[in-house]
Amino acid sequence: MNLRIYCSFLLGVLTTTVWGLGSSCSAPLGAGTAAASDPFWMQNIKHQGTSAFNANPSSYQVFRNVKDFGAKGDGVTDDTAAINAAITAGSRCGLGTCPSSTLTPAVVFFPQGTYVVSAPIIAYYYTQLIGDARVPPTLLATSNFNGIAVIDADPYIPGGNGAQFYVNQNNFFRSVRNFVIDVRQVPATSSEGTGFHWQASQSTSLINIVIQMSTASNTAHQGIFMENGSGGFLGDLVFNGGKFGMWVGNQQFTVRNVTVNNAQSGIFSVWNWGWTYQGVTINNCQVGFDVSTGGLATGTQTSGALAIIDATITNTPIFVRTAVASNGKLDGSLVINNAKLSNVPVAVGVESTGATVLAGGTTTITSWGQGNVYHGSSGSGTFTQGSIVAANKPSVLLDSSGKIFGRTHPQYADFSPSQFISVKDNGAKGDGKTDDTAAITAVFNKFAGCKIIFFDAGTYVVTSTITIPAGTQIVGEGWSVIAGKGSAFQSQSNPTPVVRVGAPGSQGIMEITDLIFTTIGPAAGAIVVEWNVKQPSGQTGGTGMWDSHIRLGGAAGTNLEPSTCPRDGSGGTTNCFAAFMALHLTSSSTAYLEGTWVWLADHDLDGDGSTQVQIYSGRGILSESAGPVWMIGTAEHHVLYQYNLFNAKNHYIGLMQTETPYFQPSPVPPAPFTSNATIGDPTFSPTMPAAWALQVQSSTDIIIFGAGFYSFFQNFDQTCLNTNSCQTQIVNIDSTSSVTVYSLSTVATTFQFSINQNGIINQSGNVDGFASTVTAWSRN
Repeated sequence: MNLRIYCSFLLGVLTTTVWGLGSSCSAPLGAGTAAASDPFWMQNIKHQGTSAFNANPSSYQVFRNVKDFGAKGDGVTDDTAAINAAITAGSRCGLGTCPSSTLTPAVVFFPQGTYVVSAPIIAYYYTQLIGDARVPPTLLATSNFNGIAVIDADPYIPGGNGAQFYVNQNNFFRSVRNFVIDVRQVPATSSEGTGFHWQASQSTSLINIVIQMSTASNTAHQGIFMENGSGGFLGDLVFNGGKFGMWVGNQQFTVRNVTVNNAQSGIFSVWNWGWTYQGVTINNCQVGFDVSTGGLATGTQTSGALAIIDATITNTPIFVRTAVASNGKLDGSLVINNAKLSNVPVAVGVESTGATVLAGGTTTITSWGQGNVYHGSSGSGTFTQGSIVAANKPSVLLDSSGKIFGRTHPQYADFSPSQFISVKDNGAKGDGKTDDTAAITAVFNKFAGCKIIFFDAGTYVVTSTITIPAGTQIVGEGWSVIAGKGSAFQSQSNPTPVVRVGAPGSQGIMEITDLIFTTIGPAAGAIVVEWNVKQPSGQTGGTGMWDSHIRLGGAAGTNLEPSTCPRDGSGGTTNCFAAFMALHLTSSSTAYLEGTWVWLADHDLDGDGSTQVQIYSGRGILSESAGPVWMIGTAEHHVLYQYNLFNAKNHYIGLMQTETPYFQPSPVPPAPFTSNATIGDPTFSPTMPAAWALQVQSSTDIIIFGAGFYSFFQNFDQTCLNTNSCQTQIVNIDSTSSVTVYSLSTVATTFQFSINQNGIINQSGNVDGFASTVTAWSRN
């Protein structure tokens, strides 16, 4: 199907097909059937997952139950050694000798119980730590607990002069879910009473966790300690007590649905380039957000940008407190949108002077900002401490309370193992070699709508398009992989989906969790995921994907590694095409995407974990959807653009993060691809020889709530950072689209914002530490 026919086919789908049932189904799935006393389905379901490219795939164990390694969970026995044995078994990637690996994934399961720990649980690379979702287990730190935190995602190496297990910016692929972490037995004055040391990067998540800490006046406890990284997502967390609910420093992160009760400081922001906080609740704290500022004056990076939306603050003297006064100029951008205060005397204050910038009380802050605000085509910003543009929020993007809709990662806690069906039990191999197209298609055709489809851990090769029917719920195991391979995906002039999420025009539930979509190169014509499905009427967020990623190249089995496609470009282009497009949201689709990383590899995750590659994916995310669409995630290194909103409507995106390909401008985009206006591709000029982070065309009601768009290289060289001139433009919006942008941070890009490819906002007026930040832009 050539490109023009492909587009015409999608546009020509006028009918809507409501989902049906698989051929074996007599009735829809319905409610969960687990009895009240049953454990979480994950404990007893058959486990036969494999790591396809491990040296010993038949013997390597992906799923591990900590009790099989000697943990008792009885609230008495010290289970530290047993838990860490479960994590480390199988020569896994850790100890500072392995920077990263996709070859040794692990799902480490904790049944119900109380697990006593006296030292950190070390979360190795590519690990999911999952507790029973029905009755989350407790990790109970002893009074003599010795270590940085109960769960440590990036340990410091003893005697290593600050060296750690992993490079913090590359600490990918890890998730922790369903726990109560209790540090109240640790002496209140000890900072070792910490829940997480979470120095993490993209494709990481914390979900459904409660952390219990001391409420003593001299407490030093903290829920999360995060001093570095490049994240990431965390959500559905509760912090009780502590000096800090969260003490955080990281390039960027998205936080959704976090509650802090009875802490001294709910969230302490030590440094960042940009964080988005959605749906934060603060109760009975001394300060809601303590924000380190003043870095511009001292030449150090402090908190560059906070964007807070739909917050609820109660019985807390100060909502937001910056370390120092801004003194009439940008020094840390702040956006507050729809914050409901109850008995909060100071909405925004200054620690160093005690001044009140914005009075509080019992009130709602509709839209307030501190920083440089821009309008229309004017390149002159106004430093503002006051009301800023309030974006129009279409009702389809909101929940019943008027907040931006959010939905927790589905875990099917009330379902029994009999309500799942394994693809491996039905003929799929997942061995990275066998063509599993027919087997997977047969599973969908037979069981969609009446069983939850379980993709046992493995790499499933498909050689033609597979369609996931509307009405399907899919669960992976340790990021099961679906990989497109072969001639069907090799022609740029004949782009073909690897995976269709819903047939064009279809409508019904769609839930996808813990999968990776990829290609085995070359794949110049692969549309890795084409998303067509529309949510059922009355079921907001009914079509979604959680903790699932599109990862292209840079991993074993992809044929897109340094030996084939080295960074010097000597591999050429023919054998180094990873995809035509990563993700396409079609016009009738709706999508809720949370924690989605759409990554074209810049380096190899296997081998030495750092050697760079030069591979090519034409486009990141193209959305033509009329919405609603919610996107929380990142897209990096694609050739033409990372995000392209083309005839799109009703989108909420935050935080969105991108990086420009390291090899550009060699070749100059769109090479080695060709621009095509039919699908809204941008054009390029000699003065703009780099990918767009974001392009918006003919689109309506687009809300960008937090963005980090970075350009670090030219032809793999970082000299351009010395003059902040790696790229001339990075965001382009046409002259008609209705878009509101909050908290836009860019790196080394001359013009942060352009209209019709004419640079409007120069970074020089918005320097905010390493990045430059626009607090808000609106059309009028």
